[in-house]
Amino acid sequence: MPPASPPTRADLDAARDGTIDDVLGPGVDVLFCGINPSLYSAATGHHFARPGNRFWPALHLSGLVPRRLAPYEQHLLPGYGLGITNLAPRATARAEELSDEELRRGGERLARLVAEAGPRIVAVAGVSAYRLAFGRRKAAIGRQGEGIAGSEVWVLPNPSGLNAHWSLEAIAAQMRLLRPPA
Repeated sequence: MPPASPPTRADLDAARDGTIDDVLGPGVDVLFCGINPSLYSAATGHHFARPGNRFWPALHLSGLVPRRLAPYEQHLLPGYGLGITNLAPRATARAEELSDEELRRGGERLARLVAEAGPRIVAVAGVSAYRLAFGRRKAAIGRQGEGIAGSEVWVLPNPSGLNAHWSLEAIAAQMRLLRPPA
């Protein structure tokens, strides 16, 4: 159900350091991994919920889902073989507020989650966070040479509206590469 109104400043302040649940289900093929929840996402309980975030439009343009989903429809993702988690569970106003140690611990947590869920692909949205979490200083956008717990790893551009280096169409093109072979 769509939210009645956007979170207030007080809601956002109260969401600081909050967490949101992973979106998982049996048979998840692609597990998307954000850096951490924004205050907006923590306040609403929905991943990539901040207005201006391009995750949901890019997901649709990629062809991984048949229509543009809203953040409050995240529960539908497992039906498409998709899931969402975060490297760091703690909500912040900006990802830069996370410590390197939080990201490294997040990488360890992600490896455990991937070992349990067994997706074909783990798609980490944010190359800088991926580099820190996994000690891969030279990682670039695209498929990585090393997997996690038997799953392929792809690094995607961060879909945040703050990442002006990547257009919506370019982010969608990277997501399109995650589709299963025909």
